[in-house]
Amino acid sequence: MSSDFEGYEQDFAVLTAEITSKIARVPRLPPDEKKQMVANVEKQLEEAKELLEQMDLEVREIPPQSRGMYSNRMRSYKQEMGKLETDFKRSRIAYSDEVRNELLGDDGNSSENQRAHLLDNTERLERSSRRLEAGYQIAVETEQIGQEMLENLSHDREKIQRARERLRETDANLGKSSRILTGMLRRDGVSPCWPGWSRSLNLVSHRAQP
Repeated sequence: MSSDFEGYEQDFAVLTAEITSKIARVPRLPPDEKKQMVANVEKQLEEAKELLEQMDLEVREIPPQSRGMYSNRMRSYKQEMGKLETDFKRSRIAYSDEVRNELLGDDGNSSENQRAHLLDNTERLERSSRRLEAGYQIAVETEQIGQEMLENLSHDREKIQRARERLRETDANLGKSSRILTGMLRRDGVSPCWPGWSRSLNLVSHRAQP
């Protein structure tokens, strides 16, 4: 069992040494070679993680009384693996910055130019935002005015409808009163067409005395 662990241990030592060397070489390589080297290191880091997993499984199979020494070595290897990943991450960040600078054509004044460009874009965005806010405010005010006008028109319409209803009621009442008065006159023997007859409600008619 310990022989398997030692075999994995040797492979891990060789592999981590190669990874360390490659990470140190990344900043000095041309762009095309850097890209290939980064991909190669990523692959070897995955292989190193697999070796650590195998070593960890072997340690679990070792009897408890002999496991302490191997557990300490495993902690050391895991710490070494974490340091390699950190160094590689820093190397990748530097590599990404270099690629970005090449794509953007950075030079000595690039940072200042980018800052000025960003400030100019920020000011434009702020002006556009202010114009949008002003336009939105105008739209809100216009909508409020339109709603008030619609409400006023609705009230006026209701008033007109109520006035029409009152007129119809008044006309109906006048017609009813006229029919009642006509009936009363007919019962009293007075013709509505009598020369002295009037449609006025104040008219008093008398029969001729014999």
